[in-house]
Amino acid sequence: MLRRNFCSSLMAAGVIGRLARAEQQAPPPAVHEVVLERSIAGQPHQGKALLAVQAHSDDIPLFASGTVAKLIEEGYTGYLVRATNDDMGDAVGLGTPGTIGENVLGNQRDNAEVARVLGCKQHFDLNYNNHRMGDVSLNEVIGRLIFLIRLLKADTVVGWDPWGHDEENPDHYTIARALEAACWMAGRAHDFPEHFAAGLQPREVQDKYYFARRPEVTRVVDISKQIDKKVDAIRANVAKGPGGHSGSRLRAELAARHQRLPLLGDDDLTADRNYIREFSLTHNRELGRQYGVEYAEAFHYIAPGASGADRDPRVDEYIR
Repeated sequence: MLRRNFCSSLMAAGVIGRLARAEQQAPPPAVHEVVLERSIAGQPHQGKALLAVQAHSDDIPLFASGTVAKLIEEGYTGYLVRATNDDMGDAVGLGTPGTIGENVLGNQRDNAEVARVLGCKQHFDLNYNNHRMGDVSLNEVIGRLIFLIRLLKADTVVGWDPWGHDEENPDHYTIARALEAACWMAGRAHDFPEHFAAGLQPREVQDKYYFARRPEVTRVVDISKQIDKKVDAIRANVAKGPGGHSGSRLRAELAARHQRLPLLGDDDLTADRNYIREFSLTHNRELGRQYGVEYAEAFHYIAPGASGADRDPRVDEYIR
């Protein structure tokens, strides 16, 4: 063997040996415990504010409407924010694009209906162009969300996960990054001090429910009691998203061919609701089955005090 090859072999063996020992000594990767959150009797969250933030009118209905409804039932005052105007959707959910004006108005009506169904006190439309939020200044979006967090005195937020896997939609990851930054900055007196001249105060968001296509699941919420509201929230999205009035349209299509499906019942409302239960809630049923409940939603949950603290928590522990 050539001397240089022999030396290279020894060096490689040494490196591999050190890596092997390091792997044996290194702590195992952290495993996040998944908490199952169930409905709580009464209104333990009375006086708190919930800010649900979505890019499009169907995001919250599909991913988190059961949880939003649950938290509002437990005392939160709910607010719904939609970042885009959904102008690239279609006006009536038939898969055929309408004019931009028809699309915007149709989705705006749907979003207002989602807010009503879930029990939100108010909704806000930021009106950015659909699929174009990558063109928007991130600091502008952060500033608008900071204003809403302070204005509404938000305690808890629900929205897209800024660390979510497999996300392709620029509207989703832009609003997610903006919301995460806004939650931290809203509690700082240094950021946007002109808000204070208008009577607002710094506001620290306490906890966050982040959803994603493939989330890092740390919390599963039992939404079995809220499933009818989730169905109605999905149905409210006539102009986009799976569900809407798909059931009644399928029922009419079959009737024209002198056919019927027992699943779709004898009226349009039953057809829409049963269609959504059968085809739009498959994941929620399967997730619920894993955790011993009927229906569930999954989140990357960030608990109070888990991030954004400027002081080392060991200081407070030492003081106690």
